[in-house]
Amino acid sequence: MIAHAPTPETPEAPGSATTSAPASGRDPLLDVRDLRTWFPVRRGVLQRVHDHVRAVDGVSFSLRAGETLGLVGESGCGKTTVGRTLLGLAPATGGEVIFEGQPVFEARGRTLRHLRKDMQIIFQDPAGSLDPRMRVWQIVAEPMLVHKVETRRSALRERAAGLLERCGMPARVLDRYPHEFSGGQRQRIGIARAIALQPKFIVCDEPTSALDVSVQAQIVNLLCDLQRDMGMSYLFISHDMGVIHHMCARIAVMYAGKIVEEGSRDQIVHNPQHPYTRKLLAAVPRVDL
Repeated sequence: MIAHAPTPETPEAPGSATTSAPASGRDPLLDVRDLRTWFPVRRGVLQRVHDHVRAVDGVSFSLRAGETLGLVGESGCGKTTVGRTLLGLAPATGGEVIFEGQPVFEARGRTLRHLRKDMQIIFQDPAGSLDPRMRVWQIVAEPMLVHKVETRRSALRERAAGLLERCGMPARVLDRYPHEFSGGQRQRIGIARAIALQPKFIVCDEPTSALDVSVQAQIVNLLCDLQRDMGMSYLFISHDMGVIHHMCARIAVMYAGKIVEEGSRDQIVHNPQHPYTRKLLAAVPRVDL
C-alpha cells in the first residue's frame, strides 16, 4: 500500500503543474520527466515494506543552458531530494532525467564519468560537506584528481589556488583546514570545488541558508558572477522566496513531493495561482520585490 501525500490546508490545485516549455525551440540542457523518489517504510521483525514515503512524486521540468530555475518550498517538501536524485545521490523510483540528450539513469562507464563532470552540487552545510582531514587545496583539487584532469601535485595546487581566488579566497589559505574558516569562507571553498571541472550544470542546494544575512548576499553575488563568466545552469533550491526572486528568472513551487506551480519570476511573485504559492509569498517579510 502506497501512502498518499498529505492534503494541504488550502484548496487543492490540479494534480500536476503547468510546465513552461523551453524558449527559442532549442533542446533543453536538462529535461526531467515524471521523476519519482519513494522511500520504503519497514516494520516488524522481518522489516517488511508496509508503506512508502513519496518524497518526490511525479516532478517534471526543463532547464536551458545558462538558465537558473528556482525550486522553492518549505522544509520537507522534497526539493533537496529532487536535486540529489538528479545526480544519482539518491535512488530514483521512476521517471527520466535527460542531460544533453543522454538518459542519466541509463549511463554507464565513460558516459557516466562525463555526466558526473558536467553535473555538480553545492551543498547546504558548508561545514559538513568538507572533509576536516583534508587541506583546502586537496578539497578543491580532488575532483580534478578523480577525473584525471590533472595528477601532478604542483599543478593541482596551482589550479586550486586559481579557483579559490576566483571565489574570493586568497591563495595563502591552501594549506589550512576547513575548521579554520567561517561559514561563508567554507561555502566559498565548496563552490570552488564545484566549479573545478567547469561543469555545465550545478545543483545549488540551499547554499545560503546556513549563513548570516550579510554573507548570503555575497554568496548569491558570487554565484551570479560565476554563471555570467562560465555559462553554467543552476537548479537553485531554497525555502527563501527573497533569494529565489533575486537569483532566478523562472520559479517552480514544490509542495508534498510535487511541483504545484511553475512560471516566470514575475508571474509567480505578482500573480500566483496556487494557494500554497500565495502562502509562501505571504510569509516573506515586506520587501520591495
